[in-house]
Amino acid sequence: MSCRQITAATFAVLLSASGAFAQESVKVGFILPMTGQQQSTGKQISAAVKLFMQQNGDTVAGKKIELIIKDDGAVPDNSKRIAQELMVNDKVAFVAGFGITPVALAVAPLATEAKVPEVVTAAGTSIITERSPYIVRTSFTLAQSTVPMADWAAKNGIKKVVTLVSDYAPGADAEASFKDQFIKDGGTIVESIRAPLANPDFAPFLQRAGDAKPDAIFVFVPSGQGATFVKQFLERGLDKAGIKIIGPGDVTDDDLLNGMGDQVIGTVTAHFYSADHSSPTNKAFVEAFEKANGGMRPNFMAVSGYDGMHLIYEALKKTGGKTDGDSLVAAMKGMKWESPRGPIMIDPDTRDVVHNVYIRKVEKKNGQLYNVEFATVEMVKDPVKAAKK
Repeated sequence: MSCRQITAATFAVLLSASGAFAQESVKVGFILPMTGQQQSTGKQISAAVKLFMQQNGDTVAGKKIELIIKDDGAVPDNSKRIAQELMVNDKVAFVAGFGITPVALAVAPLATEAKVPEVVTAAGTSIITERSPYIVRTSFTLAQSTVPMADWAAKNGIKKVVTLVSDYAPGADAEASFKDQFIKDGGTIVESIRAPLANPDFAPFLQRAGDAKPDAIFVFVPSGQGATFVKQFLERGLDKAGIKIIGPGDVTDDDLLNGMGDQVIGTVTAHFYSADHSSPTNKAFVEAFEKANGGMRPNFMAVSGYDGMHLIYEALKKTGGKTDGDSLVAAMKGMKWESPRGPIMIDPDTRDVVHNVYIRKVEKKNGQLYNVEFATVEMVKDPVKAAKK
């Protein structure tokens, strides 16, 4: 019988027989897209997790931490199969990673069945933490960035906007939360456009957006596609037509920003992390990350992975090395610390991350492009969940 064919009942029996929690070492399984379109996410998170372990050792509460990294290529069927193998065969105490929303959702029922914490260090759709009481997130929700972006745009002379997002759950999330807030603030959405997630050619969609003559295009594309979007935006001369690019920070990803060229200078985004964030904690993080990875600049995915490993270590310290899922999740709720991104907390009610969101503008510093922060919205909770209360 393949892992893919395992029923929920059989899975539970196999877990029980495996004695998953009777172990002196603690195994942490990261499921990441190390290949395929989202490989930038996998490489950033795996590098950050390894850096955290180099800096903090591999022993916590008297137990040795064993890191297992598996490549799912951001394919949900792969993620589910790998998670089953990690839980049954490797007896992991945590599964973590999850480059895009569909893979995080695919593993959620297994986390519930096995009572294994699922630490989400990338995917950003609001609903994820609602799919299992064992899911805790250290990355972000899209609405945390898109709502402050809408507020800033409306207050800074942007009246008409075209939204252009990737056609999958996070894109729909970004579009809805931006649109709701922007309209509430008195702005007008002149058109809403969705582009295919896989291998997108943005040119025809940008033509439509340009024809609508907006003040700005609000864009959300997954990490890694921002450079293509910006290149095609410039090729169509939309910058010369006076149209601005605004959006969450994915579009000017730190990992890819220098390759985008000086034309992106002035682009305004809202996000929870910039490699240029000027705290001592972040300066030390960026220096260590670049030194350990051949000069590669850390991006928002890296800091989410780094914080995910911090959360795992601190939860184990708090439980005294106990690895049952209920104790670990209880330990994570309400936890606060100083991250390279700034102050961070795990909301005890939603198990979602709470953090500052920064309004940033692309500028050139010392010959390199950076997202330079110029305004801060403090300790933002997920607006989608807040609206449900």
